[in-house]
Amino acid sequence: MINKEVKNVQEAVAGVKDGMTLMLGGFGLCGIPENAIAELVRLGVKDVTCISNNAGVDDFGLGLLLQNRQIKKMISSYVGENDEFERQMLSGELEVELTPQGTLAEKCRAAQAGFPAFYTPAGYGTEVAEGKEVREFDGKMYVLEPAFKANFSFVKAWKGDAAGNLVFKGTSRNFNPNMCGAATITVAEVEELVPVGELDPNNIHIPGIFVQRIFQGEKYEKRIEQRTVRQRG
Repeated sequence: MINKEVKNVQEAVAGVKDGMTLMLGGFGLCGIPENAIAELVRLGVKDVTCISNNAGVDDFGLGLLLQNRQIKKMISSYVGENDEFERQMLSGELEVELTPQGTLAEKCRAAQAGFPAFYTPAGYGTEVAEGKEVREFDGKMYVLEPAFKANFSFVKAWKGDAAGNLVFKGTSRNFNPNMCGAATITVAEVEELVPVGELDPNNIHIPGIFVQRIFQGEKYEKRIEQRTVRQRG
């Protein structure tokens, strides 16, 4: 029987080294691999390139790696609510490659599917297209975007089994599925790890073929980036 389960987060991130390129799932603080990020902070790896939609907030998630100056380059779609991210970008301390959100998702999915590149109309005529091949299809201009290349992909799922099959919950699905199998090694942390055969095959979002390591995370804070509520009557 296939068994991709590792004992803990320390085994899960084994092999991560300075200068590597890492994919990290999540949108804002929703669905981020909290345990893996905390371990990367503890390990103190340096000069890494992070591919993630954004960098969360200053004191949580990827914001902690930024605080420790562990990130050399961020590839993301926006700066978001992270003041330190903004400061490092504007001061030139941090290399930043801003990518349209849909393009970022597709660059992950293309890597997952084994496609080296794809054409997209997003970004044509802007700084995004500078230095890239442009081609016309049916009277519309498209930009050639290369797929991402990463050493590790860290994702967060709701449930998983020892074979690496994953089920996501609600909006925490976001970029996580696209990043599975989009790197040399995909590490999945799950809230609940179940025996093989317990997950309904019809409800599996990502098959285990896209996952190399899986472990059950713990102590999830699941912070909300901005809480907006109405006043009681």
